[in-house]
Amino acid sequence: MIQHDSNMTDSDAMLAALQWQIAMGADECLAETGVDRYALVERQAEERRNAAQAAVSAAQGASRPQPAAARPGLSANAPLGAAEAAAESRKLARACNSLAELREAVEKFEGCALKQTASNTVFGDGNENADIMFIGEAPGQDEDRQGKPFVGVSGQLLDRMLSFIGLDRSKFYITNALYWRPPGNRTPTDGEVATCLPFLERHIELVNPKVLIFVGGRSGKTFLDTSEGITRLRGKWKDYKTDHMDQAVPAMAIFHPAYLLRNPEHKRLVWRDLLSLKRKMEELGLE
Repeated sequence: MIQHDSNMTDSDAMLAALQWQIAMGADECLAETGVDRYALVERQAEERRNAAQAAVSAAQGASRPQPAAARPGLSANAPLGAAEAAAESRKLARACNSLAELREAVEKFEGCALKQTASNTVFGDGNENADIMFIGEAPGQDEDRQGKPFVGVSGQLLDRMLSFIGLDRSKFYITNALYWRPPGNRTPTDGEVATCLPFLERHIELVNPKVLIFVGGRSGKTFLDTSEGITRLRGKWKDYKTDHMDQAVPAMAIFHPAYLLRNPEHKRLVWRDLLSLKRKMEELGLE
């Protein structure tokens, strides 16, 4: 509860309340009225319990089952459980034979709760036929508004850094490990990452890059299947391959530009990594 000084004016009190909300992560308005997420989760849980009870009754051979219209069921927009959602995303991803089909499948997917609080699905940007693919961590506020990855301050920094080695978005493709912004830019949960991972693996297969760059520690650890932090992981070339790729591709993790904005002294390390990328491109004849 916010305590107000008795000498504060109404406008001062409103400003203090607004500053408190921003500090708690409520940094933008998504609707005219607030959404009680606790009530929503409880309602979805109740619907699941009712659905389970109905299934038990049906299995026991109830003599007069409920009419279909009266049977309780899950909301059409209720997020799936993490394991169930990952299985569903894997099935949908495998059925996609083009990026257009994959985008449509992701936009229709209801298994990730992040979608309910996001303004847009952030699928990808750049040249879909490029030989170089970048994968970040999650959309931020600007990305959520525009529906494109890496368009905010950190994305602009990344574009500037890549321009120094002759790369722009006509020469590479970029996406994120998550397609929806976590509220308040919080760290994604393991369940959220696991839910989106089958889509991302298929995303990589369809782009079919010759070089992969993972931007940020969470992205690097997820796709390179390691517990190493980004400080130890960055700058090292490793092989990446999904079960459905014919051959592995060279992959490297780099610092996220948002981290560099907070720690500019590490820009020199990213410059080393970009020079390493440049040499790898030359080795593979990608210029």
